[in-house]
Amino acid sequence: MPTDLLTQWWIKATRLNIRIGLDGVLLALAYATCYGLSRNVSVDQFYLTAGVRLSALLLCPPRLWPYLFAGEFAYLFQLREPMMGTYGTLWVLLSAVTVLPAVAVLTRVHARAIRLGSTTWILTLAGSAAVTATLINVTLSEQLWPVPPEVSWPVRAARYALGDLIGMLTLAPLAVLWIQRRKGAATSFQPRIPALLLAATLVGMGVLASHLPADSTSASSTLRVLMVVPAVALTCMHGWHGAAFAVPLLNVTLGVTLDASGEPWSFDAPGYSVQLMLAVAGCALLAFGSSISHHFNRFSARDATSREVIDLARSSHAASEDNLRQTAVGINRVGEGIDVHLSETADWLIRQGHPRVAENLISTSAFYSRKFRAQASLVYPTALEHIGLYLALQVGGINDLWESTERLAQPRLIGDACRLSVPLQLAAYRTLTDAVSILLQNEKGQIRVNARCGKIGCVSGIVVIVEIMDRAHLLTEETVQASSSRLAGRLLAHAGEVQCRRNRIRMVLMDS
Repeated sequence: MPTDLLTQWWIKATRLNIRIGLDGVLLALAYATCYGLSRNVSVDQFYLTAGVRLSALLLCPPRLWPYLFAGEFAYLFQLREPMMGTYGTLWVLLSAVTVLPAVAVLTRVHARAIRLGSTTWILTLAGSAAVTATLINVTLSEQLWPVPPEVSWPVRAARYALGDLIGMLTLAPLAVLWIQRRKGAATSFQPRIPALLLAATLVGMGVLASHLPADSTSASSTLRVLMVVPAVALTCMHGWHGAAFAVPLLNVTLGVTLDASGEPWSFDAPGYSVQLMLAVAGCALLAFGSSISHHFNRFSARDATSREVIDLARSSHAASEDNLRQTAVGINRVGEGIDVHLSETADWLIRQGHPRVAENLISTSAFYSRKFRAQASLVYPTALEHIGLYLALQVGGINDLWESTERLAQPRLIGDACRLSVPLQLAAYRTLTDAVSILLQNEKGQIRVNARCGKIGCVSGIVVIVEIMDRAHLLTEETVQASSSRLAGRLLAHAGEVQCRRNRIRMVLMDS
């Protein structure tokens, strides 16, 4: 009879010009085969068939769902067709065609969440699908069987709901992992040695619990409960992907190692409480793993944005410094040209018999040439590239400017600044001179500059402290705000920070 029905359906579909491809037929056969195999290893509280159904709907696009409907109907109809005389034809037909469409509707409702990449939707989908499938199956049997089942409606509903939920949580997370892999997810799960050791520990605990003596029920139950510990560790290590790997492994290990009759729809009372607890733990782990991955992805995105901002700030400062360097080089060339012309003029005066005038011209030009070059070094300290940061501070134009204020004490410079990169030295030079300028403008009293450069691990850096020598002095609010606004940008480009404490401005710059 099933063959006749399928033949008639094929003829009608051909008349209606329904395109039935060979790949769809093969899909229906493969689904029916997997459906039957999973049903043969299922019990009430471990119903893998529900997981096969939901996973197939997740993996296949909606255009292929009719083939899944056909495969499930064909299998269930040929399985239950001999039961028509006992349970009725209407129950056989309705039970074969109602569950999969209902779960498909729920899957379609969650399509937007699936597209957005959220992972908590698998819990709501599995829970709602388990409840829906249970209500359909229990209600149909309660209403259509000539003789109602011996087990009460609430008890059967609880067993079936738990079995469907565990079956879905066993296979559906793996289907989601495959979907994310197929879509090129950036954080696909690749088990490493620690993860494999934890998985082996989980399986080993389950096998050991199943081989304990029959009178050691307490020890075996304890071992099965402790199987959650490696699953928690995997979740903490890999987030959602760890949970999506650990929860199916936990359910399969527990389902295989529990004693059961092996008959379809059989109920294992001793393992029911353990599986109920582990079902709750599985849901909690998937939710926890999803939360970990969500916050990790947010942090990664924020970190990537921060790195991009730092790179942009660094390139912007580098471009600005390069322009200033070109300007300083141009100024120095102008100064050299002026010196050459003045020297030629002095030689001409000497030849004309005016040596005193020539001597005055040479001394005056030398004085102003030195001033000219000092001002050019304030635009860009070219000496820093040749003699390093510390000497550039002591012999350049900035030193003359500081000495003219009569407020700066002898600086304390420790370490070899030449070991730092030129961009870092230049950034330290700019922030140091800006900090001194801020204190000169907004504070009173003598100022001292302290600098120490060194290396921590593989990272080189420099710490610069510009302070008022009076330890009882407190920086004003204007100084603190000016330091944050003027210094933070350049420090950010070099993974640094600025701190204003009591009488000092402290800056840290790191070499990338």
